[in-house]
Amino acid sequence: MTMRQSHASARVHLDTDLGGDPDDACALAMLLGWPGVEIAAITTTIDPGGQRAACVSHCLTLAGRQEVPVVAGEEASLTTRAIARPATTDERYWPDGIAPTPSPPGAAVEMLARSVRQGLTVIAIGPLTNLAQLERARPGCLGGAHVVAMGGWIDPPADGLPPWRPERDWNVQWDTHAAQTVAAAAGDLTLAPLPVTLEAHLRERDLPRLHACGPLGALLARQSEARRDDLRLARLARSHAGLPDDLVNFHHDPVTCAVALGWQGAAIEEMRL
Repeated sequence: MTMRQSHASARVHLDTDLGGDPDDACALAMLLGWPGVEIAAITTTIDPGGQRAACVSHCLTLAGRQEVPVVAGEEASLTTRAIARPATTDERYWPDGIAPTPSPPGAAVEMLARSVRQGLTVIAIGPLTNLAQLERARPGCLGGAHVVAMGGWIDPPADGLPPWRPERDWNVQWDTHAAQTVAAAAGDLTLAPLPVTLEAHLRERDLPRLHACGPLGALLARQSEARRDDLRLARLARSHAGLPDDLVNFHHDPVTCAVALGWQGAAIEEMRL
């Protein structure tokens, strides 16, 4: 078991399915505010018609960071060809008037390839569809990549947490062929497994501070409250001793980004699976 030190500076590429669970947007906000971190590029995965890319751009606009380049990536699961649409039609999550911003075919692969060549850390907080397409288009490219991904299932959740099983691992289960491709090809792969990230919580007591953090913070707080209500997370929390009574959301993706940046609260263990 080793402890990775926090980086004084880092350049990262974020690959995200932002637009549904607000923990993606919270992860983006955290990266934007992390001292010494530059988000050099963002690609959106399982993004039908650039709807998720538009949500990312909206968040960047609220944060005053429109200079960060955003490219829409693959639209559907490589495994099932299913489409996962973001919550853009629900005004509790996103305001009206966010127009989709599609990108030319292959644009996300080109951006990812450039980031890998430049030695950026690729943080994948959605299904691994874009990364799998990169390896298909440019065999061997992922062998030189440092990838930190949210997902995977090794040990079960700790006592007191929901006794979920691997089918709850959305990022892997939505596109299993993509996950297999990346696991086999990535030269340096770090996983933040869901049973571990279940221990990271946004709580009711955090919401006033989040609401007060400007337009982006207010958006994240509103989305998180809607997510809590939609998933009945308050009832889930009352049923499991390992969850706080004032649970609002699980922060899987912020934990993954923190691990990528060397957060000292995370222990990194090397395993051969």
